[in-house]
Amino acid sequence: MSESLNTARSVATTTPRGLRFVLLSMLVATSATVAMSAWAGPGHGGRHGGPDTMMFGGGRGVDRMLDGLNATDAQRTQIKQIMGAARNELKPTREQQRALREKSMQVFTAPTVDAAAAESLRQQMQQLRDTSSRRMLQAMLDASRVLTPEQRTKLGERMKQRSEAMQERMQRMERKRPQQ
Repeated sequence: MSESLNTARSVATTTPRGLRFVLLSMLVATSATVAMSAWAGPGHGGRHGGPDTMMFGGGRGVDRMLDGLNATDAQRTQIKQIMGAARNELKPTREQQRALREKSMQVFTAPTVDAAAAESLRQQMQQLRDTSSRRMLQAMLDASRVLTPEQRTKLGERMKQRSEAMQERMQRMERKRPQQ
């Protein structure tokens, strides 16, 4: 067990304030991990991703992405095959991520929170995200080789517009939220 984890456990067992700090820190870390997994993971039904979630989301997402690019039928077929293969390869990873999220909720809802177990789950989640990210990058690189430089430029412009629109929606939602 790491020295910092031992120190945190020592503080947590000796002071009520230390216990609250450790529990709050672990809750924040797990919440962020779960939120990022849901946001970033392909096939999780996330609606706010970039080109990766749009392209990995299925045939319709790929078609929408390619519609404004004047993509040929051959390009569409190749890119759908690339994204479909990646999606299929990542399916077990998504199931593992889901299982780890469930375990993390069990750890945090237990009468006594096991910091070592929480850290282990965090590391496992991070490893799965890294695996997914590597595979998604490879699929994106493969797809980029199918598109022309002009198509990639146009796609980049569309993704920038989507990102700006998402940021605006998030800011509007934040303004509507009641202040606490």
